[in-house]
Amino acid sequence: MKIVVCIKRVPDTATRIRIAPDGKSIDPSGVEYVVSPYDEIAVEKAIQLKEQLGAGEVIVVSLGPAEASKELRTCLAMGADRAILLKYAGSSFDLDPLSVAEALADAIRPIQPDLVLTGWKAADDDHAQVGQALAVLLDMPCLTFVAKLDVAGRTATVHREVEGAVEEVEASLPIVVTAQRGLAEPRYASLKGIMAAKKKSIEEKEIATRPSRLELRKLAPPPARPPGRIVGQGKDAVPALVDALMNEAKVL
Repeated sequence: MKIVVCIKRVPDTATRIRIAPDGKSIDPSGVEYVVSPYDEIAVEKAIQLKEQLGAGEVIVVSLGPAEASKELRTCLAMGADRAILLKYAGSSFDLDPLSVAEALADAIRPIQPDLVLTGWKAADDDHAQVGQALAVLLDMPCLTFVAKLDVAGRTATVHREVEGAVEEVEASLPIVVTAQRGLAEPRYASLKGIMAAKKKSIEEKEIATRPSRLELRKLAPPPARPPGRIVGQGKDAVPALVDALMNEAKVL
């Protein structure tokens, strides 16, 4: 079985982000980058499936700058077999989701994968559209927000989180799956895996991307939260608290 996983290089979620002087990008100084968390879950699930089946190949694909090879090496150290870097020197904010999906589809189509996995959204722009667009371009069914995935033969069984329930769906391979939290718990790379990753190949490809159909006009930090206040002490505070919740916050 050939499994392709699409990953994105994003700022570490613990990094304090500063907006660059142009107002349309982030200041890269001091920023650490990681594999987008939902994509990392997808990588782990792909490796688990390969281990369960006892055979197969896990190929990791990313669109980004040359520095994204570090995140691809992380995936190789986890257990992926090889990686493809679609070199793009611009900011990820310069591309709309469809442009990203088109570049990924062009790289994935010749591989003829049985399964394509990606996170349901990226941790930086939150578009949550690349997986669905990729499925259309590859002419594959798409199952989103997947929290459980089993494969038997050419049939995949998934559990999807929907409003107030869990939906169970069966689909014939090949399919595209977008990973939700709970699908897998990413492993830490072992020393053996880290050493092995140094010998695995990262194929670099130059790509031509279409101009973005979206225009980013401005980045701004969220407004500061108003300070809290203490309405009283002990049981004597209950009437004032209820009044504030009803008439100010309007949540009761």
